[in-house]
Amino acid sequence: MTPRRRRLVLVLGILTGVSIAGGLALSAFRQNVTFYFVPTQVADGKVHPGESFRMGGLVAKGSVYRKPGSLEVHFTVTDFKHQVPVIYTGVLPDLFRENAGVIVHGKMLPDGVFLADQVLAKHDQNYRPPGIHQKWGIDHGDPRDPALNAPANRAAAQVALNAGSAQ
Repeated sequence: MTPRRRRLVLVLGILTGVSIAGGLALSAFRQNVTFYFVPTQVADGKVHPGESFRMGGLVAKGSVYRKPGSLEVHFTVTDFKHQVPVIYTGVLPDLFRENAGVIVHGKMLPDGVFLADQVLAKHDQNYRPPGIHQKWGIDHGDPRDPALNAPANRAAAQVALNAGSAQ
């Protein structure tokens, strides 16, 4: 075998090895990917029964039902277009509540119910890191909605107070 032919065989062997390794890595990556859907996509049939995926939305108001004497919880996830019933057995996160964002991980059952094996609760868009209330001039512990309007409310109250004392 000539040196040129030996180099060609070596290069082809390396390329073959890299191709096989890349194919195996992509196959493993595909098996570990978890897709994210919203209830409308689930209702449109974009998810197959038995396929593991994540679904996000809001917990529908009045939909949370706890089975007495067990950790089983039934609730509904909605995106305001469609609703998907969810069953979860386990301890719920502290931030889980009605009208709050939630991400559930699990599988669809053939009857159209989502069987969750993990529930992640999301904080709302009004989350404030510790210490930010001082910069905004908001008292710590103020309710969220009034706290967002606090500077405007305080200014309006001060104007009304000044107008009342002038009369």
